Amino acid sequence: MRRVFSAIGVLVVLVIAAAGAFFFLPEGEPAAAASPKQPTGTALIERGRYLAQAADCVACHTAPGGQAYAGGLAFKLPFGTIYAPNITPDKDTGIGTWTDADFVRALHSGVGKGGEMLYPAFPYASYALMSTDDALAIKAYLFSLKPVKAKAPANTISFPYNQRYLMRAWRRLFVPDHRFRMRDGQPADVNTGAYLVEALGHCGECHTPRNMLYGLDNGQKFAGAVTQGWKAYNITSDKQAGIGAWSDDDLASYLAKGYAANHGAAAGNMGEAVDDSLSHLSKPDIRAIIAYLRTVRAKSAEADERVNPDPSAIKTSTAYAPPASEVKASPLGLTMFQSACASCHGWNGEGLEHPQAALLGSRTVNDPHGTNLLQVVLYGANRGVPGEGAAFMPAFGQAYSDVEIAAVSNYVLAHFGGKKSSITPADVAAARKAAP
Repeated sequence: MRRVFSAIGVLVVLVIAAAGAFFFLPEGEPAAAASPKQPTGTALIERGRYLAQAADCVACHTAPGGQAYAGGLAFKLPFGTIYAPNITPDKDTGIGTWTDADFVRALHSGVGKGGEMLYPAFPYASYALMSTDDALAIKAYLFSLKPVKAKAPANTISFPYNQRYLMRAWRRLFVPDHRFRMRDGQPADVNTGAYLVEALGHCGECHTPRNMLYGLDNGQKFAGAVTQGWKAYNITSDKQAGIGAWSDDDLASYLAKGYAANHGAAAGNMGEAVDDSLSHLSKPDIRAIIAYLRTVRAKSAEADERVNPDPSAIKTSTAYAPPASEVKASPLGLTMFQSACASCHGWNGEGLEHPQAALLGSRTVNDPHGTNLLQVVLYGANRGVPGEGAAFMPAFGQAYSDVEIAAVSNYVLAHFGGKKSSITPADVAAARKAAP
């Protein structure tokens, strides 16, 4: 019996030692040497600038009103708030002392310069697929920027999520241990698009729902998910729930300009992605993204979430007047829309002031939950379209009550999407509270 207990004791010690080694021992340095084909000098910096835009680095590492790449943007997560770090080459508060190996390890493995495990608000589960050459080109570009002295606020993460060493196990489950692999039998543009979508653009980080461990649920890849209060819509090849029925030209317009005829306009996180990233990509790269998305397996959605391309109220509306039946009923939502919205959007869904004001076919007005609709009504939208000037929608959150915003949201969903929605003042209050 004594031998049994002794053996158990040894086993326990070994398990504890193994756990300690797994969670606490430092990891080795990654391979961080550039290949012979890597450009140098200004060509390398220019390549890095383009890749940083493709990876949309500035969006996450720039606080509202702050300097580009200086960090401080808050990410509100179910377990606390994480603040994006400064990635300018400042040596005290940025990444000015990072070596090539430090930078590559962060992107590929989610480990910071000091060996700390990084939280997956930084999308290293996608960046792990990025080539070492591209990672080093991005570093070269960032190090060409003017250093900004700006220390990000401390994270406020609840226990046990504030125990960074636990991220080592998370990474084993959800972070690829290899770079992007070309897919045999696929055309070159599809492989290029796959790299842009899966690695650089990290589209799945927003468009794929997450599981209980906050890893991407790839069984529902690109089927849509809510992030930071905004819904990233289904971008699978499904013709009703996704983008399967969109033409290539419509998709190219949406990606490069943030809107497409009969599909509405981007706002929130997607509008930001267009402005800061996608609108800067070359036409061949935009077309490659489209070619790859065409190959993504279709994922359906509930019938009430599908876009209604021809709602009945639109048929009997003009640009300047709603149906007589709606006027006769005169609900609060109609009154609100007439006073605050009709002069830009019109009543027939085609928009009056700017193509981005068109609502017909928009998924925002076809989601019965009104997720993005509430966000844009409360906080507005301000986007710049290359070659077409700015498109601006004012915020109405301070001007109108929860009751009024619920009423106009339900009216918009019914009139422009033919949806039966039941947004309540409590839903509006929750959307206010959840705002970053």
